[in-house]
Amino acid sequence: MDLFRTKSVEHIAADAAGEGAAGDEAAGGVGRLRRNLSARHLIGFGIGVVIGTGIFTLTGIEARNTAGPSVVISFAIAGVVALLAALCYAELASSVPTAGSAYSYAYATTGEIVAWIIGWDLFLEFALGAAVVARGWSGYVGNLLDLPTAFFGEESTVNLGAAFIVVVLTLVAVLGIRESARVTGVLVVVKVAICIFVIVAGAWYVRGANLTPFIPPGHPAPGGGGLAQPLIQAVAGLSPAVFGVGGILTAAAVVFFAYTGFEAVANLSEETRRPGRDLPLGLLGTLGVATALYIGVAIVVVGMVKYSRIDEGAPIADAFDQVGLGWASALVSLAAVAGLTSVILVDLVTVSRIGFAMGRDGLLPQSVAKVSPRTGTPVRMTLIYAAVVLVMATFVPLGTLADLVSIGTLFAFLLVSVAVPVLRRTRPEMRRPFRAPWSPFVPILSAVACLYLMANLSIETWLRFLAWLLAGLVVYATYGYRHSRLRRSPAASDAPAA
Repeated sequence: MDLFRTKSVEHIAADAAGEGAAGDEAAGGVGRLRRNLSARHLIGFGIGVVIGTGIFTLTGIEARNTAGPSVVISFAIAGVVALLAALCYAELASSVPTAGSAYSYAYATTGEIVAWIIGWDLFLEFALGAAVVARGWSGYVGNLLDLPTAFFGEESTVNLGAAFIVVVLTLVAVLGIRESARVTGVLVVVKVAICIFVIVAGAWYVRGANLTPFIPPGHPAPGGGGLAQPLIQAVAGLSPAVFGVGGILTAAAVVFFAYTGFEAVANLSEETRRPGRDLPLGLLGTLGVATALYIGVAIVVVGMVKYSRIDEGAPIADAFDQVGLGWASALVSLAAVAGLTSVILVDLVTVSRIGFAMGRDGLLPQSVAKVSPRTGTPVRMTLIYAAVVLVMATFVPLGTLADLVSIGTLFAFLLVSVAVPVLRRTRPEMRRPFRAPWSPFVPILSAVACLYLMANLSIETWLRFLAWLLAGLVVYATYGYRHSRLRRSPAASDAPAA
């Protein structure tokens, strides 16, 4: 039963306050994060991490290869699923404001082993997310400056552009949360402005012929079945297909990556001045703005250029090139570079906070999770994960990374959705500044929707994901289980989860 021992909400709150539990080291001996963020900062971080490669790159890939113009519907479906998950996140983040978000919520509801799995999964999500966006950044820089594709963009074997931006932003991330917030805020203004520009300027060049047929007829996927087919098709015995309704759902599972990252706001709750008020505003505000901009930009892009001629590397910039607006193409590329930069920065900040929370609980070495007294950030953890991101961004293709990020995020959302009704039942007296509406209906619907989108990802993506989780269990068995603070301080735990 030690594997499913839960950490009390009170102990989580004490750790966040730097107080520890009775007879325990304060905050696990790793130090305390500084509360410097407001709702404005949270929305800036949220938009900074959400609006990125998903709209600037994946729109072209999925429209051309999977859904056609109906990729707009795919974005809408993914947005609804993200909204359901955001409502669950808002309740938990405002009630249990601590670093680690879904990891900490799982620790309080379903037990240590599940918390470890979700924390390990979040490493996958944010580390791979940063790598995906770094490769997208490289592609846009190469397009803007006409740099050699051997080192910039998806044709490169060694992506030097991606490596360069990861190194630069790692330095910003270790300087401090306020410095990261300032840089992110500037980049967010540029990014939102250019999305609005794309919608307004591009609308004049939308042609009905490019949107017809809006849902192209489905046909067998190139290459047939095998491990590349969606899991749900293999289980149901269906022939792998692209376009049509099946293509819309498959694309929705992939472009869900465009919404990943809003949970980074919850990861910053321990650095928020008024978490009960500001966290719901940050989460829901981020998602509302992102969904509106995504759908608007997607309609314009598939309306400006026939989906079969959309460029996969830089679809928005190339769409303006194809209609003769070269100056607008350069402007879009410049803004995309700024926008993608903010995503990488927030991902690097977020993944280090998850590692900090796990180190504080003893599941990772506390020596690498310590907060620097000078910067107020977990510098060692940031540098370690930046090194991982650097390797993946330099050598691993974007498509492989994006699918893994989607399945990792959906799995995290699934567990967060389950945690809401569990805590409602086990801790009904707990103060909840924000409550997800119509519980348990909304959390259950969110969990089912996440599971369904996961089933629309390829078998090979599932195999890679399961291999990652298996590796995580090995690390837990050899280190985390034996060094867990909760096992060494039983008074800090609730009863084992039912």
